[in-house]
Amino acid sequence: MTANVLPQDNAAKIRELQAGQDRGDLVAIVGDGINDAPALAAADVGIAMGTGIDVAIEVAGVTLMNRDVRWVVTAIRLPQATVRNIKQDLLWAFGYNVALIAIATAVLFPFLGFLLSPIFAGAAMAASSVSVVLDSLRLRSFRASQAAPTPAALTSAATDA
Repeated sequence: MTANVLPQDNAAKIRELQAGQDRGDLVAIVGDGINDAPALAAADVGIAMGTGIDVAIEVAGVTLMNRDVRWVVTAIRLPQATVRNIKQDLLWAFGYNVALIAIATAVLFPFLGFLLSPIFAGAAMAASSVSVVLDSLRLRSFRASQAAPTPAALTSAATDA
């Protein structure tokens, strides 16, 4: 949104965008130069390109370690995928533990006539931890950049808005 704004006016434009928010949206800016530093500091999320000036890197909340603009999409989508994965892991671990503790403590014995040995319950809980770790490893194959728009599309979207 600040593509057609002079460098000295970038921070003012960021504050203007923040003031116009009514849904709790965040204002982010990507920059790499000394002219971008005030806007990076003023934005809710400042994203510095790692090959830029140290001042920009210092004030930004996120630093990308290359100049490919498509990594901005990854920087946004990876934390979202991580939080979604954490929620799934908590659900699985909670489900395992509630079910197996109930079975191991004989709470369900009057209803189902089934009792689980504490040794097997412990092994099942360990399996719960292993399944959570294996599920978390899915993030290693995360590739948001494959679905990311091209730098030209990002630039035209910024200048059109």
